[in-house]
Amino acid sequence: MFLVFTRFIFVLMFGIGGYQFAELLRRTALQTKAAGITAIILAIIIGCGLGYVLGGVFGRWLDRTLRHLESHILKVPGSDLVAAVVGLVLGLIIAALVSMGLRPIPFVGVYLAILSFVVFGFLGMRLALRRKKEFGSLFHTFSSEVIKPQHGAVSGLTPLTLPEKILDTSVIIDGRIIDISRTGFIEGRLIVPRFVLRELQNIADSEDALKRNRGRRGLDTLNALQREPKVEVHILEKDYPESGDVDAKLVRLAKEAGGIILTNDYNLNKIAELQGVSVLNINELANALKPVVLPGEEMSIYILKEGKEVGQGVGYLDDGTMVVVDGGKKHVGEEVDVVVTSVLQTPAGRMIFVKLKSGETNT
Repeated sequence: MFLVFTRFIFVLMFGIGGYQFAELLRRTALQTKAAGITAIILAIIIGCGLGYVLGGVFGRWLDRTLRHLESHILKVPGSDLVAAVVGLVLGLIIAALVSMGLRPIPFVGVYLAILSFVVFGFLGMRLALRRKKEFGSLFHTFSSEVIKPQHGAVSGLTPLTLPEKILDTSVIIDGRIIDISRTGFIEGRLIVPRFVLRELQNIADSEDALKRNRGRRGLDTLNALQREPKVEVHILEKDYPESGDVDAKLVRLAKEAGGIILTNDYNLNKIAELQGVSVLNINELANALKPVVLPGEEMSIYILKEGKEVGQGVGYLDDGTMVVVDGGKKHVGEEVDVVVTSVLQTPAGRMIFVKLKSGETNT
């Protein structure tokens, strides 16, 4: 339909052009009336034929260009698109005011006015995209002051804008993000950048069996997240080819988008915090959710193996916390009653030190 419309416009334009060209020749040359009419008809036919051919070429090119532009626009986040449009409108308004003073300038005034529209329109889009976070906060504040609260609503509150959570490769492979998302504690969209998905696919295609299994588990995690009704997963096409490191790309994306990186990578956690990027670490969350154990509390523990120090035994709680039992070596393979003596918190997790209750030592 688009191609037909373009061809119709070209045929109409070139047909009229052929008529005008033939009419011009008829007036300048001393032709008979019959010869002039024949020339006009021939010129119109040639013009229409030329318009049909050129209209088809231009129509197909324009159709491909618009489709390509549409595919790129669809990949742009909605917030970026809105910010760009608003910035363009504001830039054009400023350009209209500036051009009023430029037009009276002799010779170059009109050209300077046109240039001002291009420059201010471009600057408006660029500034709006770079400062969209502050612009969005200003918009929400303005809307909260202007819009009257409905019945039952609480007045005086600024609408809450949830930062997007950007997933890294480690947290996808880990898989615990599915259970956490199901609980509803993580709000907002989960963003998976294309470069993270590409790294995950490379791991899944690895020749090493262990890496291949981890990569496939990560892909299964993404599929499960996309099927969750409470979770919104968005694949972001944005990339930074000049930054080869995936961690550097994640930090840069989080800074530009004002998002939060979701990870269990200790090194990425520290790098992001040094650059002022917020991080949610799954391992830290898991440690924070472990039950609190205080010195003097009693518990039962199954001693699984010997410890590193002389006479020690090692067991584990249901959540995986290591329990070091003083004097528990001779009770390996048994469940004993113990008393907590101290708790040690390390970056890798928590360790609980206990001793046997009186009466267990000699059993």
